[in-house]
Amino acid sequence: MPFYYQQGDIPKKRHIAFYKKQQNKKDGKSLYREELFSTQGFSSIYSNRYRLDMPTKVSSIAHAQNLMQMQTWQDVPLMWHLFHSSRQESSGSLHQAQTLWMENHNCTILTSSPTEKCTNFHKNAHEHLLVFIHRGEGTFLSEFGNLVFTEGDYIIIPKGCIYQFQFTAQENRCFMVLSDTAFDIPKHFRNDMGQLMEDAPYCERNLKLPVLQEAINEKGSFPVHISCKYAQGRKTYTHVWDHHPFDVVGWDGCEYPFAFNIKDYAPKVGAIHLPPPVHLVFTTQHFVVCNFVPRLFDFYPGAIPAPYFHSNVDSDEVIFYADGDFMSRKGIEPGSISYHPMGIAHGPQPGKTEASIGQKETHEYAVMVDTFAPLSLSKEIQAVSDPNYWRSWSED
Repeated sequence: MPFYYQQGDIPKKRHIAFYKKQQNKKDGKSLYREELFSTQGFSSIYSNRYRLDMPTKVSSIAHAQNLMQMQTWQDVPLMWHLFHSSRQESSGSLHQAQTLWMENHNCTILTSSPTEKCTNFHKNAHEHLLVFIHRGEGTFLSEFGNLVFTEGDYIIIPKGCIYQFQFTAQENRCFMVLSDTAFDIPKHFRNDMGQLMEDAPYCERNLKLPVLQEAINEKGSFPVHISCKYAQGRKTYTHVWDHHPFDVVGWDGCEYPFAFNIKDYAPKVGAIHLPPPVHLVFTTQHFVVCNFVPRLFDFYPGAIPAPYFHSNVDSDEVIFYADGDFMSRKGIEPGSISYHPMGIAHGPQPGKTEASIGQKETHEYAVMVDTFAPLSLSKEIQAVSDPNYWRSWSED
């Protein structure tokens, strides 16, 4: 995050003795424990947290069941794909109910339809996580505080953050993206001081920030599942804490989880069709995240609102269709995912270009991920894919 935020009790200076209020002793045994939550080797953004107990007090460490090994679809044909993620049913907590659809070295794309609350705690040691709430509501709990989320929220969770998801709705569906580099607010949205600019499609007041709860002073056995991504694949370890992980009394800094709702995105419109970068919402070093929201169409006489055919030779394009009337495509349902690999052209289906002329607006919500390296696909796609999607550009 580019701006400073403060929650709870903190000392007036960093790295000084900060004594627990209820004890008020100065014998060296009653200090709060300061923890620096830093990025890029102490040279980029960070936060300081103050805990009741040491974050290193772990009673046991064990290798847990691996929940995220993708079965790669071998010899997948180089063509356009459409599959329907909502037809893949699953159960359990957010992590137990997830399906891994595609990945490369820097990016992993999943969905989840959780039916239960988290009972254990989770942390990703190597990857940042974006969770788009397609359906459902509930509360995101973390060391930094709680966020109440609802349909349409993007929740950005930096790596190293311990958290839980508590869903409360009957139907819950999420679109998720893992990244080995941070999800950033695009630099050109911000001025030199880091503040979002007047012409940015959202501003700081649109962001939901965590609200720190009273520190939990509880001893016991608290499993924290830690996901790690190595060259040989993902592994999950369980560190059992002897005290509750949410024992933070205060923190401040610029690195923390936050949420932003897709309905608060203010789209840009133009006289003629604007390219996809105007729909940008987050950036990483290896891919970008864009979103499509209801907007007015192009207003130049004879303008064609439907996107032109294009060959983006440096990006694989993935679109998660959330809701609405998708004007450039047919055969779409909420939860559909299209995959258009780099190197071959794609665009509107037959008749969609002509039908868009003269239209005044569109009503659609979708999330797009453009990766800068090719993606591998999962075998899971075959069971829920439209095998004739590649034929959908045929005039007959």
